[in-house]
Amino acid sequence: MDGKIMKKRVLIGMSGGVDSSVATYLLQQQGYEVVGATMKLWLPENVENIAIKDAKKIADRLGVEHHVIDLEDDFKNIVVSHFIDTYHEGKTPNPCVFCNKHIKFDLMFKVADELNCDYIATGHYAKIVKNDETGKYELYKNSQSNKDQSYMMYNLNQEKLKKVLFPIGEFSSKDEVRQIAKEIGLEVHNKPDSQDICFIPDGDYENFLKTYSTKKSIPGDFVDKDGKRIGKHNGLVNYTIGQRKGLGIALGKRTYVVDINNKNNTVTLGNNDDLFKTSLIAHSVNFLDFSVEEGCYPIEIEAKIRYSSVPSEAVITWLGGDRIRVDFNQPQRAITSGQSVVFYKGDKLVGGGVIE
Repeated sequence: MDGKIMKKRVLIGMSGGVDSSVATYLLQQQGYEVVGATMKLWLPENVENIAIKDAKKIADRLGVEHHVIDLEDDFKNIVVSHFIDTYHEGKTPNPCVFCNKHIKFDLMFKVADELNCDYIATGHYAKIVKNDETGKYELYKNSQSNKDQSYMMYNLNQEKLKKVLFPIGEFSSKDEVRQIAKEIGLEVHNKPDSQDICFIPDGDYENFLKTYSTKKSIPGDFVDKDGKRIGKHNGLVNYTIGQRKGLGIALGKRTYVVDINNKNNTVTLGNNDDLFKTSLIAHSVNFLDFSVEEGCYPIEIEAKIRYSSVPSEAVITWLGGDRIRVDFNQPQRAITSGQSVVFYKGDKLVGGGVIE
């Protein structure tokens, strides 16, 4: 031994975008030995995978060891298949949450082990803090930024939190991150933000499902709140809770999708008031500090029913297994099956689950 202190190795997911690129640079500045990894994900045939090319350029520019991790089959079989199946069940999935759980913060840990890395890092806007009193790691939203991405992180646990780094988590705006990229000469400083769903860059879900699903979307009945048939729908995959436009039916008033029943293949239509509910049931629930069974119920929290919604006061009751009921103090509009309900106490992320 020559007494030399070994640097901690960090595997950072490099998407070729400005966030992960600046995060890579910041890790270098903090003294880590940085290893870049770009996931080769499945994309439709007509979509060019520019992430790998851009990430390679950034890695070369910063002098970072770079690997391309072929996850095409895993991504297609896990994330894309789940997306298609969920829509055919009459639900509205969140593939980014699902990808974080099964790809970014699961398979990437295995890659990190293979490359002898101590941590993994990403360019997400969220913060991880160790609580010295409890010894536990806590995840906080970036309350200074409208780019906060803590909503996507509720499936993490203590074992993973202690090995995850978010180098840009405390920046108050993306403009700050872009400015750093510009100052250090990275071409991606003005690269547009990535699409919401990477494998559907044009946002045309219906066409994607028609093209890549082996399942057929079967037409069925539009019904009113009393179950009375009022028209024909074109298949459950074409609708989501709260939808008003593109229904293909005129009832002489503003009409919304208020329920989708996969068993009966029906879509219930109603007015805006019908969209408001005070409770929901969620499954696949995860808490960051404790297991579902260990929770001290009822738990008072603030809950978000979608990424863009405002947290609302609510109470969690355990139903057994990984299922809970959430009762809100105020009615929530368009609670949607397949989306995630995520729990906070102030800025601290508590956990979340998938809405039934």
